[in-house]
Amino acid sequence: MSDSPQPSPAPPEPARTDSRWLRDWLLKSHDGSSGHGTSTAPWWQVMCLTGVDYFSTLGYQPGIAFLAAGILSPLATLILVCVTLGVALPVYSQVARHSPHGQGSIMMLEELLPRWRGKAFVLVLLGFAFTDFVITMTLSAADATAHIAENPFAPGFVARHLVLVTAFLLVGLGLVFLRGFSEAIGVAVAVVVVYLLLNAIVLVNSLAILLARPEMLFTWWDRVSIAQGNLLGAIGISLLLFPKLALGLSGFETGVALMPLVTGDREDADRPSPEGRIRNTRRMLLTAAVVMSLALVASSVATTVLVPPTEFIEGGRAYGRALAYLAHEQFGDLFGTAYDLSTISILWFAGASAMAGLLNLVPRYLPPYGMAPDWARATRPLVLLFTFISLAVTAAFNADVAAQGGAYATGVLVLMTSAAVAVTITNWRGRARWLYLMMALIFVYTTVVNVIERPEGIKIATFFIVGIVVTSVMSRALRSTELRVVNVNFGPKASEFLAAVAPHPVRLIAHRPGRRTIDEYDRKELQAREDHSLTSGEPVLFLEVLQGDASAFVGDLEVRGVRVGRHHILRATAAAIPNAIAATLLEAQKRTGQISHAYFGWTEGNPIAYVLKFIFLGEGDTAPVTREVLRRSVKNQQERPRIHVG
Repeated sequence: MSDSPQPSPAPPEPARTDSRWLRDWLLKSHDGSSGHGTSTAPWWQVMCLTGVDYFSTLGYQPGIAFLAAGILSPLATLILVCVTLGVALPVYSQVARHSPHGQGSIMMLEELLPRWRGKAFVLVLLGFAFTDFVITMTLSAADATAHIAENPFAPGFVARHLVLVTAFLLVGLGLVFLRGFSEAIGVAVAVVVVYLLLNAIVLVNSLAILLARPEMLFTWWDRVSIAQGNLLGAIGISLLLFPKLALGLSGFETGVALMPLVTGDREDADRPSPEGRIRNTRRMLLTAAVVMSLALVASSVATTVLVPPTEFIEGGRAYGRALAYLAHEQFGDLFGTAYDLSTISILWFAGASAMAGLLNLVPRYLPPYGMAPDWARATRPLVLLFTFISLAVTAAFNADVAAQGGAYATGVLVLMTSAAVAVTITNWRGRARWLYLMMALIFVYTTVVNVIERPEGIKIATFFIVGIVVTSVMSRALRSTELRVVNVNFGPKASEFLAAVAPHPVRLIAHRPGRRTIDEYDRKELQAREDHSLTSGEPVLFLEVLQGDASAFVGDLEVRGVRVGRHHILRATAAAIPNAIAATLLEAQKRTGQISHAYFGWTEGNPIAYVLKFIFLGEGDTAPVTREVLRRSVKNQQERPRIHVG
């Protein structure tokens, strides 16, 4: 405690009029761990948030299915449903078990690859995740705009300014997330409930028409038989065509990405694995998959049989909106307009699940890797960033839905393939390994076929991957001189060595160990005392920091004490040696109350090579980097530990 008189309380500060209020507002959601705080919701409400993307594919999936498979659309859709329930659902149930905190299959694969190889692989997968999620926002908003333009009551302004209207929808989505996740979930529940109800009305009425006029189904089957010869031939062709329908597989990746939002059991906080959250997430995935599967099959049958084929092509009234066509035809323009408004709402808000997925993934991976600024842990700056990116993508594609479909399918399928591969490797020693291997091969086949059919998707994904890698490397370089140590923990022996130095200041000789003999330490101490004019009365400690995983960015530092002859040595292992030395000096200074000192020898060599070596390998020209870390951490020069080079 200081003996100086305590200052009187300062008068309350006037309301701030400078720009700091904006920074405080943007970073208000910064909780240091994830992008969205810790509030949770029942699984069915989170299902609505993830389902705005999944369920919204009903708005365009039947039309895409017919254009891809023609009269075989119901069979191809049935195969897609079998893949959904028999492959995707089991795979993501396993992903939910192994990554209950929302890391997804990316984390599962990262653990299989050590050090920089794992980080590089994560960056590539994040590139595909960005492709999936960003294109989900832009494609869905563009499709919502297309539905507005196709409505008979829509003003002509919409058709003439598709990009502007799409941009307006994307900005509106961003504004919802600037308010918070609870608001986004509330909007999602309302949108999904109304949309599913209206679709149920259209589909039930369509199936009732087919039951009343079964000859329409017989006519369709006769056309299939004439075209393909028999059932096996039709199934074989459908197996080749179903990858083109892969848009209907969306929703699983965001489902596991948003697991932290799912309410579990009260006991989950005390468990290493939150069983309640895992159980409820699996329930969410199953419910969404079953509802969507029934809707896809029913919609494919209804639209293929009831909609004239000429209406599916570009310019037709069912182009990209087959169910909306049936709604107008069966119930009139008033109900059809209500259906259009519901479809527009869910397509607009389909980007919410993608935005939520990005807000979960980015704070969990990039800032802890040092590959994004620390403000990227906060929600609001990320919302603004992702909204800006989505606006740029919309302008680049001119709000064209078809032009973005390939990139969307590529992102979805690569992530689902990576999940299947991760689950297969994780379960390789179990009895079900061949089953999981077959599931992985199905996704590999689907992805390869999609890339061959629509190569523009992989080109767009490559653009996102390169962008993430370049910005991540730049961020890592800029943040490399942060302290990067959360806590410094001195072991009992190390604490004893610090206490023995008192009342003298702590003086650490930085040492790269060789054979660690008494003679080696004798020579090093003698040289340090001569180079830095230290008298024999000044006690010194050796500090040896060994290189750990250089790809890691932040973490705790464990310092242990070792005695070699008469010498006292502090030893630690760290990702970055200069940062660890700086953190040790600061902790020693905090414990003793005196300025710490560190002593180094000169390093000879190319300084640029040392800079690159430090950024990627965690070591280099240690003395100047240590001083720079201390300069950034301690603003007051008088309170900063001293660095001596001789």
